[in-house]
Amino acid sequence: MWIGMIGAMMIDRLSAAAKFLRRRRTALNKAFGAMAIALAVPALLTGPASASRLKDITKIEGVRENQLIGYGLVVGLPGTGDRAQNALFTEQSLRSMLERFGVALDNERILQTRNTAAVMVTASLPGFSRNGDKIDVTVSALGDARSLQGGTLLVTPLTAADGNVYAVAQGQLIIGGFQAAGAAGSIQRGVPTQGRIPAGATVERELAFPINELDTVRYVLKNPDFTTANRIASAIDQRLSGRFARAVDLATVEVLVPADYRGQVTTMLAELESIDVETDEIARVVVDESSGTIVIGQNVRISPVAIAHGNITIRISERPIPSQPSPFSRVGETVVVPRTDIAVEEDLGNGFRVIEDNITLQELVDGLNAMGVTPRDMISILQTIKSSGAMQAELVVQ
Repeated sequence: MWIGMIGAMMIDRLSAAAKFLRRRRTALNKAFGAMAIALAVPALLTGPASASRLKDITKIEGVRENQLIGYGLVVGLPGTGDRAQNALFTEQSLRSMLERFGVALDNERILQTRNTAAVMVTASLPGFSRNGDKIDVTVSALGDARSLQGGTLLVTPLTAADGNVYAVAQGQLIIGGFQAAGAAGSIQRGVPTQGRIPAGATVERELAFPINELDTVRYVLKNPDFTTANRIASAIDQRLSGRFARAVDLATVEVLVPADYRGQVTTMLAELESIDVETDEIARVVVDESSGTIVIGQNVRISPVAIAHGNITIRISERPIPSQPSPFSRVGETVVVPRTDIAVEEDLGNGFRVIEDNITLQELVDGLNAMGVTPRDMISILQTIKSSGAMQAELVVQ
């Protein structure tokens, strides 16, 4: 009786183990069968496309920054400024500045400019900036100054492309880099010939843009796409309860200002900018060969294709052996004879793998992770599959 019970228990355990092994083998076959192109990065967002706010995916046409530029002088440098014999424009600028302050100079004498540096000053003027607003400026050395550390920018007018002055910059520079030198060497970190002045320029002229007087408003897509533009127009019409928006092209959506918002365009824009729009994108695979980074969009699809990828390893070893003359021989000498062993090993991995039709990105990722494919191998696989025509996506190699 006991023997029969023990035998039944052993049969049950063997049956359970067999079922577990069958389930494990089925799971592994699915993982290996789904091997294809996949992401070689640790984490990916592979879920469905999420909706984005209209303000995050578009910008208003005409509302933009304007670039400003100016020429100025930085003074107060500890002997790290321009040298007069190499930067003549620095000496000329210094003479002109001193003459404006009524300082008479001897034209025959060369000014020492080691404490002064000629610089170019750049800034971005935001849209709707008002008189008195402060903006950041960037200061870059123009001559052969070694460092701008400790310098002060003198009053510098900043002009736009139309030649008008829109801001005036002045202030103490903040340098991110440094340079130190000794008798036998030097060290440098960052760029000591470039600095910034936070809130270093004051806006003196406004850029007129009467947005509330507009009859139509144009939204410009940051990532142009026909489907996204059409969805934006539909979402705006739904919010405004009418037919006011139309997709002009893949990058522009034009909105006719309703009668209720005439003269109050900013109010309409404030109500529309929080609209959620589901964006679309081109199926694209981006490969950075220098870092081994691969990014695959969720719309990438692979046609049925078979893949085999292997590695060849060549091992070369040197085993020199001595060669001696025969015993009691009066001729000959002991020499070393080189001997080289070359072995070639080819690892074909798991052989051919068949890629099923319309595999999803999640299946590709799971299959590749199960196979343990490295990023470098993935780059080769991606380029080869694209060349075969089995990848329905744009491949961008950086």
